[in-house]
Amino acid sequence: MTDRLPRSLLHIEGAVVAVAAVALYFHLGYAWWLLLLLALAPDLSMVGYAAGTAVGAVAYDIAHTYAIPVALALVGVFADTDLAVQIALIWGAHIGVDRAIGYGLKYPTGFQDTHLQRV
Repeated sequence: MTDRLPRSLLHIEGAVVAVAAVALYFHLGYAWWLLLLLALAPDLSMVGYAAGTAVGAVAYDIAHTYAIPVALALVGVFADTDLAVQIALIWGAHIGVDRAIGYGLKYPTGFQDTHLQRV
C-alpha cells in the first residue's frame, strides 16, 4: 500500500490541478470554445516522436511540465494579458488531466515509459 502512495498522490495532484485550472478559467469568464479548441494542443508535441524516442520524449516533456504554463500565467497576470492567462490555464488543465489518468513525463526508452507508470 505505502509503495503506491507517491504515485497515487501524483494522480490526485493532477486531478486537483485540472479541476482548479478549469474552475478558475470559468470563474474568470473565459470562453468555453477556446478551452475546447486548445484542450489537446499540448499533445501536438508527440510529433517529436517522428524524429525518434529521445527527441520525442524531450518535446513531450517540455510541453507537459507545469513550469511553462505557470510562467506564462505569471506573465499574463503581470502584463494584464488575458489571452496568456487563458492559454496557461488550459495548458495546466491538460497536464493535470494527463497526470490524473496516469500519463507522466516520458523517458527516452519509449512513449509508454513514464515517471508515473508504464502506460
